[in-house]
Amino acid sequence: MGGSQLENLPLDWVRAFEAAARTGSFTNAARETGLTQAAISQRIAQLETRLGVRLFIRRARGVVLSVEGEAWLPYVSHGLTTLDQSAEELFGIRRKTITLSASASMLAHWIAPRLAGIQMPGDAQITCQTMVLSGEDSREAPMVRVRYGDGSGPEPFKAQLFNEALSPVCAPGLMRSATRWQDLPRLAVSGPRAGWQEWSRKTGDPSTPVPQLRFDTFTAALAAARAGAGVLLASLPLIYEDFDAERLIRLSDRALRPAESYWMFAGKPAVSKKHWTALTAALCS
Repeated sequence: MGGSQLENLPLDWVRAFEAAARTGSFTNAARETGLTQAAISQRIAQLETRLGVRLFIRRARGVVLSVEGEAWLPYVSHGLTTLDQSAEELFGIRRKTITLSASASMLAHWIAPRLAGIQMPGDAQITCQTMVLSGEDSREAPMVRVRYGDGSGPEPFKAQLFNEALSPVCAPGLMRSATRWQDLPRLAVSGPRAGWQEWSRKTGDPSTPVPQLRFDTFTAALAAARAGAGVLLASLPLIYEDFDAERLIRLSDRALRPAESYWMFAGKPAVSKKHWTALTAALCS
């Protein structure tokens, strides 16, 4: 790896190598950087050709660093860290647009109400984008993403928005028509949250009646619950205002508290550290 080999070496090739080496795969590096796996593979191949060495050993189930790759990685990591830190100090607040992607329900019930009055460093604009499920795996554009899960992932920035808690709720008028809420019609929501089967296993309540209404968004199901269409196993952190306004009542003191919740993730191309700090201060409970 002589000096002539490093002349005009593209920085994006080096960053692709560092991300893949640190995260352990081209796929994870692609997810972190907002590139495709093919783009990461191509940049690393170009880097290897320029240097004249193999930095990774390709195997059927992934890649591992070669001896040369392991030897070079600490120097690359130190150099990029120094570069990033200096750029952050000098230019980090100059980013003008932060794109935030989340489901329509999360945008409506958690994110949008908490963005009122937020002060972003450098007067950066926040663009909120509704996540389309069919395009969730598209990583072309760097952005801050909100998704449901256990918080695992290779992204350098991650923060949990709230601790999930699920419990049955309904409109006050609906409960006046029944002796037990367990006998009322139930509403279901498609998606990652736990549902009535999990509630039944935890509490011993019957899993019937089977929901006759199922919605693909929490927002739609919540509107049905407010209208008196049935009992909803609702995410409590998203509906406290409904309790205060007496649009809904809670039917049980018990709650499902899954390990999964909503997390916010971002790679370095999507957000600066100062902007990330401002976002987490506004959105994380």
